[in-house]
Amino acid sequence: MKVLSISASNMVHARKESTSLEVCQIIERIIKTRLTGNDMQMENIRLVDASLSPCTGCGKCFMMNKCDTDDCFNNIYSRIARSDALFIVSPHYAPIPAKLCMLLEKMEQISFLNRFYNINYRPIVYGIPVGIIAHGGGSDEAALRSYKAMVLDTIANALQTAMMDVVGLNEEWPTGIAFPVKEVRQDEDEIFPVQLYDWADVEDRVTPLVISVMRKAFQNIKSQRVMASLN
Repeated sequence: MKVLSISASNMVHARKESTSLEVCQIIERIIKTRLTGNDMQMENIRLVDASLSPCTGCGKCFMMNKCDTDDCFNNIYSRIARSDALFIVSPHYAPIPAKLCMLLEKMEQISFLNRFYNINYRPIVYGIPVGIIAHGGGSDEAALRSYKAMVLDTIANALQTAMMDVVGLNEEWPTGIAFPVKEVRQDEDEIFPVQLYDWADVEDRVTPLVISVMRKAFQNIKSQRVMASLN
């Protein structure tokens, strides 16, 4: 089974200390700990390193099923398509990071144009289960609710247009999960605030969603094997 996690942070100064990347590593640890004995291939993509470009609406993806001008997008899109489960970890920006917007808008465009002309069209990412995880500088429930509306729901809407299977946590969190910051400090040597997290709490919040996504991925693989045996 192939599991892909995307760290959507654009923050160059964070690099290996990126909160989004840390959560991707937590996801990997949860899967390896909870699903021992399974052949898992884990991969993380950092969008901070990606050279994506905005969609210009040229329409060439309608025939090509890929972007005519953005090889970076095509590479990431094909890696998503080869995965059995996807996780996207995104900070709250305005409302989400620009590179994640570029990725999602092209995925949407490919599916929307083809679906408009052919109701039976299925993109290469069709039905892949996705878990979305949001974070930001807020520490109370009101902030988490805002992350649900601005980050989780925004990403989920795009992925659903791309015909992926967005996995929710429960009725309260139908499009993913958000976690709070523990403390925000000023740093005399940095212009950016330092955000501190209770990583044990983060793992506790994230684990049920990770398990739900992986359960759906296993169900899909089992269904595919059954269908293959019937053909």
